[in-house]
Amino acid sequence: MLRYLPLLLLATSVLAQDQPPQGQSKDQPQVRVNYLNVCTPPEPDREEIRKALANIPAARFARDFEISRGQASIPDAPLSSYVRLRHEFPPAVPFVAAQYSLSVDEKSIIEDLVFRSREPKDIIQIQLEDTVTGAQDPKSVLLTDTPVSHIKLERFGKSSVGLARCESVDQSVYEPLFAQATAVMNRYRAALAIKRVVPRELTALGIGTPAKPAPKTTPKSPPKP
Repeated sequence: MLRYLPLLLLATSVLAQDQPPQGQSKDQPQVRVNYLNVCTPPEPDREEIRKALANIPAARFARDFEISRGQASIPDAPLSSYVRLRHEFPPAVPFVAAQYSLSVDEKSIIEDLVFRSREPKDIIQIQLEDTVTGAQDPKSVLLTDTPVSHIKLERFGKSSVGLARCESVDQSVYEPLFAQATAVMNRYRAALAIKRVVPRELTALGIGTPAKPAPKTTPKSPPKP
């Protein structure tokens, strides 16, 4: 009897996998969720991130660009104000455009830089992000080159690859990737004139508007005796 026990367990396992969850019919499509290991991605993912960052082109743009600003409201979230810049690359560059955005709410400030591929055969887009939490003056934050804290690759026909800062994990092996991503972010901050353009657009949204100087008062002359 013990000789047949492994076969019996295997058959039971197959039957259990074939049974739909309670309350779901067999004809109903099953939902599968892929979880990204963003704290400690394996070596193949690290190498793919490194190559993707190395392939980001120099910050030389075509004439086409756009600048937009606005506010966005999301249920159960604070009102967010944003500034967005998009500069297109020349046709010979394998990326269509570089898009930078900064969003501000009462809880955090998020910088985001996205590169979209022209022919997405493998990498669809590369996204770099950093976040400053707490009530901060966005113009002061822009004067500091905040390090990138999140890298994400959207891949064609495959799951995404990501790397994010995780305080509870030893990420010393990933420091070169964070440094590489931060160097790209700093290069494009300079090329897009972020420190000059974004504060101007934020002022138009009423964020960081300089206070009006107090009106000058002329001292009154003492009464004549």
